[in-house]
Amino acid sequence: MKTIEIVLNGMNRSVSSEEGTPLIYVLRNDLGLTGTKLGCGLEQCGACMVLVNGEPTFSCVRTVEEFEGCVIETIEGLGNPEQPSLIQKVFAEENAAQCGYCTAGVIVSISGLFAKNPRPTDKQVKEVLCRHLCRCGSHPRILAAIEKLRGQKLDE
Repeated sequence: MKTIEIVLNGMNRSVSSEEGTPLIYVLRNDLGLTGTKLGCGLEQCGACMVLVNGEPTFSCVRTVEEFEGCVIETIEGLGNPEQPSLIQKVFAEENAAQCGYCTAGVIVSISGLFAKNPRPTDKQVKEVLCRHLCRCGSHPRILAAIEKLRGQKLDE
């Protein structure tokens, strides 16, 4: 067992797991944070995306010990059904999810982008979205939500 210290969704946490355990398994199985999804397990679909020190990061392959001392934010840290973040609220308003499996990863990545730049270019948006696979065809509604978010204060 290996124990590391992280800041998870704003709280200091000591996390113990077997060495070599991918972060996603610790988040979902040990900590009960099931909003982060396991899709491909190969860092190709984006369902497992979390923010690490503000950067969208795949959590399905990298081991938990690689995150020692990091600030990690999952979809649960961004908001909840009672108090959604502005991004979550706009995604819901625009029906920017069909099955919803990829949605948490997309919202996490878009949150990371908008935290750095409230008016991202189309190219920047596409660079972020190209890390996410959506089989349901929600991309037009995702793009509509992003367009609605441009220039808004996200900490409202």
